[in-house]
Amino acid sequence: MKITAIETFIVPPRWCFVKISTDEGISGWGEPVLEGRAATVAACVEELSDYLIGKDPGHIQDHWTVMYRGGFYRGGGIHMSAIAGIDQALWDIKGKALGVPVHALLGGQQRDRIRVYSWIGGDRPGDTANMARECGARGFTAVKMNATEELQFIDSHAKIDAVLARVQAIREAMGPDFGIGIDFHGRVHRPMAKQLAKELEPFNLMFIEEPVLSEHAEALREISNHCATPIALGERLYSRWDFKAILQGGYVDIVQPDPSHSGGITETFKIAAMAEAHDVALALHCPLGPIALAANLQLDAVCYNAFIQEQSLGIHYNQGSDLLDYLIDPNVFDYQDGFVAIPQGPGLGIEVNEEKVRQAAAEGHRWRNPVWRHADGSFAEW
Repeated sequence: MKITAIETFIVPPRWCFVKISTDEGISGWGEPVLEGRAATVAACVEELSDYLIGKDPGHIQDHWTVMYRGGFYRGGGIHMSAIAGIDQALWDIKGKALGVPVHALLGGQQRDRIRVYSWIGGDRPGDTANMARECGARGFTAVKMNATEELQFIDSHAKIDAVLARVQAIREAMGPDFGIGIDFHGRVHRPMAKQLAKELEPFNLMFIEEPVLSEHAEALREISNHCATPIALGERLYSRWDFKAILQGGYVDIVQPDPSHSGGITETFKIAAMAEAHDVALALHCPLGPIALAANLQLDAVCYNAFIQEQSLGIHYNQGSDLLDYLIDPNVFDYQDGFVAIPQGPGLGIEVNEEKVRQAAAEGHRWRNPVWRHADGSFAEW
């Protein structure tokens, strides 16, 4: 079998898909995207295709190694996201060629389903208690929300009080066993992060996410000493080398690589194994589309330390198009009682509606995250 074509599709609301075709009529799909940089990642996919056209798609480990190491300069969000989508599509092809799901090729599933959580609250969190109730009514047993609006290095304690009030409202509405994840989103700088982490501790959170930006990992030591809440981090880390120092430091309890950013199935599987060796849990990052979620679930099936899965159904970014819109059979993601079943079809286990994809790609998108500013006019982390 030989690769004959590699096509990318920029599709609403903010995604990029890739299709890899072969001379035997088997094609594979992946989702190579960095939110807000979809066209740049697509250009990187096109550059990588120069090497891949004419090659046997089955040599996935070798192709990954060449794509990563063969360009001399390596790593980072754009490069690793391009590799990620290609890698997902190559695994999809291999599974379809052999008539088995990807998780069977990775040693066989260790679980039949995995718990999922739903996003609430939007970029600037509000009305979170009612949204949590709605999620609970739909069967979800856990939610995640942005903790706060923009915060200065040193800011008013009133903003912390507002966070506490929102979380308390959710806890009172949903009870003591409902999972609540609080995403600091890198908006909170070290001086405020340690205060916020400490004051949130009484609410028994599922985790706090990105309490500081990944480049300030040394601050995690102090933050972890201010609270017992599990600390999660990793959506802005892209390879096992990025995760190495984080895991060695011992201050992260949950890693969150994104298989559409962190080198695809091949690399994320290795990151998950590294985390397991450090007794660290896995909660894959996935506020993206259906191909990305399918790839995530293949990994969830085989990674022992996976405990919950992010998914984008109804997320505030998905205006106009949602998670299930590009699938022939949306029932493949079978949500029941706060869990989603592991897909059992060949490859990634989904069938992409190519006609819908091509129609949507004619529209495309130019999604960008907002640019925020503090009251003094200086840039604020989104």
